[in-house]
Amino acid sequence: MSGGGKSIGEAELLERLQHQSFSYFLHETNPKNGLVIDKTAPDWPASIAATGFALAAYPVAVERGFMPRAAAVERTLTTLRFFWNSPQGPEPDATGYHGFYYHFLDMRSGRRTWQCELSTIDSAFLLAGALTAGVYFDADNSAEREIRTLADQLYRRADWQWAQNRGATLTHGWKPESGFLEFRWAGYDEAMLLYILGMGSPTHPLPETCYAAWISTYRWEHCYGYEYLYAGPLFTHQLSHVWIDFRGIQDAFMRLKDIDYFENSRRATYVQQQYAIDNPHKFTGYRSCCWGITASDGPGAQTIKVDGVERQFFDYLGRGVPYGPDDGTIAPWAVVTSLPFAPEIVLPTINHYINQVKLTAHNPYGFKATFNPTYPVESSNSCGWVSPWHYGLNQGPIVLMIENYRTGLLWRLMRDCPYIATGLRRAGFSGGWL
Repeated sequence: MSGGGKSIGEAELLERLQHQSFSYFLHETNPKNGLVIDKTAPDWPASIAATGFALAAYPVAVERGFMPRAAAVERTLTTLRFFWNSPQGPEPDATGYHGFYYHFLDMRSGRRTWQCELSTIDSAFLLAGALTAGVYFDADNSAEREIRTLADQLYRRADWQWAQNRGATLTHGWKPESGFLEFRWAGYDEAMLLYILGMGSPTHPLPETCYAAWISTYRWEHCYGYEYLYAGPLFTHQLSHVWIDFRGIQDAFMRLKDIDYFENSRRATYVQQQYAIDNPHKFTGYRSCCWGITASDGPGAQTIKVDGVERQFFDYLGRGVPYGPDDGTIAPWAVVTSLPFAPEIVLPTINHYINQVKLTAHNPYGFKATFNPTYPVESSNSCGWVSPWHYGLNQGPIVLMIENYRTGLLWRLMRDCPYIATGLRRAGFSGGWL
């Protein structure tokens, strides 16, 4: 397998993994409302973020021949119609409020479940998926015109200023029982997409001071020989990049550092690999072709003595590098999602996970969420404990970032979305394709 994207073996491997991962959205979606299940557990709710990734993945599926355009149009319309017509209001069992949506929705009714929060970041992923559909489905027929109209209306309905709750930055969300959550988006993370979408709104735009307040909370670090804008979990360096091509464009912060956010993600990817090579906590399996630490599923919250060493393991948690938490749990999907940034180290790692550790064997949707070779479990496989679940939030970035690596499709589409370009410019970005 070469790192240059040209060998037949590499193309076949990526195509297979992309197709397997996309099939999650084919089979784990309610065809009556377009909602995508958060994870493959019994009676689990839908995730609005996973649904947003599905909306962005349908164009890829059409281009790759994974599904016919007519089927993708039908699914997309069903999803957008559901969100546009779903109950919006302060009632505790609504679907959304002020143009934002609850993190988890009942798969059948589409109403709030688990008393979860109205989530600003997950709404951003949903709206980004809708905008992707609005750009891609450009035919002059009634169905595709309706997709464009609904995507536009959904985006325009989001009241970003309300989500500030009179503060300098955006809140994490809101609950009908208790009001706005106390946490705000601060520090570099996946909220880049959230702020760009908020800045670009033609109806309720965030003020430019909001973005400036956010980047003032950044943390520049020096780790393993790399200077970079720090965020611990790998996914935080990836998810905004699914939609936005940051190559060659800079905001005020990156102009001072003389790099861009794409290069920053490349460095963060290398820090992940170097951390695994260094392996400060001596976890089983960590090495140059075995890394990928992020927010992920885990073997469970417990402390166990393993080979004389007391180890603390976690359930679903925002694991990070280099400061932890880290319990030996590795997420293959997070490696794949770094493919555009550092293919020369990502491709051999994907190859290792598929061909040596056999992590996709007998899994209909490609990689399971995580594995942990350190956790003591009876297994004939060298990967040890393996998560029993697939997550929509993992499958989407695999499909989309493989495509960005191969053709740049998502990046090209979103360059043609006027709201993204407006948001970037209002946030102070310039240069490159802008």
